[in-house]
Amino acid sequence: MNRREFITLLGGAAVVWPDVARGQQADRMRRIGVLMHLAADDPEGQRRVAVFLQGLQEAGWAVGRNVDIDMRWAGGETERFRQYAMEIIALTPDVILASATPSVLAVQQATRTVPIVFVLAPDAVGAGIVDSLSRPGGNTTGFTSPELGMSVKWLELLKEIAPKVTRAAVLRDPANPAGIGQFGAIQGAGSSFGVEINPIGVGNAEEIERGITASWRERMAA
Repeated sequence: MNRREFITLLGGAAVVWPDVARGQQADRMRRIGVLMHLAADDPEGQRRVAVFLQGLQEAGWAVGRNVDIDMRWAGGETERFRQYAMEIIALTPDVILASATPSVLAVQQATRTVPIVFVLAPDAVGAGIVDSLSRPGGNTTGFTSPELGMSVKWLELLKEIAPKVTRAAVLRDPANPAGIGQFGAIQGAGSSFGVEINPIGVGNAEEIERGITASWRERMAA
């Protein structure tokens, strides 16, 4: 992943910092809480944080001079998300950066007043993080990662490859927030392509294998 993509995923959150705050940088030290969904030793997480810090510096914010950053790494563990969210709130940050859906939801449960900026949330609306992308509402705003229109493109490509397809199975994990909007987009576009969409829930490798077998038995064409 190149630098531009990193800035879009994580560093771009620095842009959300209110203009009024920039104008008051000399007034007092600002505090940013950061809750990462990855582990502290994860190379990808370290690269993203590095770009975030670079973005802040380019916007005039320097750690130790006019901003302090309190960072927590949940490492994908459910209990840590809740624990670290509460720890960050206790430090009274001016704003919180939450990486990935579990981080955002944990921080939202901890505060409804401190501004939250999220990144890497595939379906912020479907996951209940914001009311809509154009009008998020509440104290939360941020960046979604995938373009849901890409899901429709998959269906379009399927019809180009196999024009006679009228039934298609979609293997998905219903518990994964990333798939809520994607499946909704595919299901919504099914009728326009003349394809009946049939969801098959899977949560692990064994269920994927069973799901494929089930779709074959039910004579899914794709």
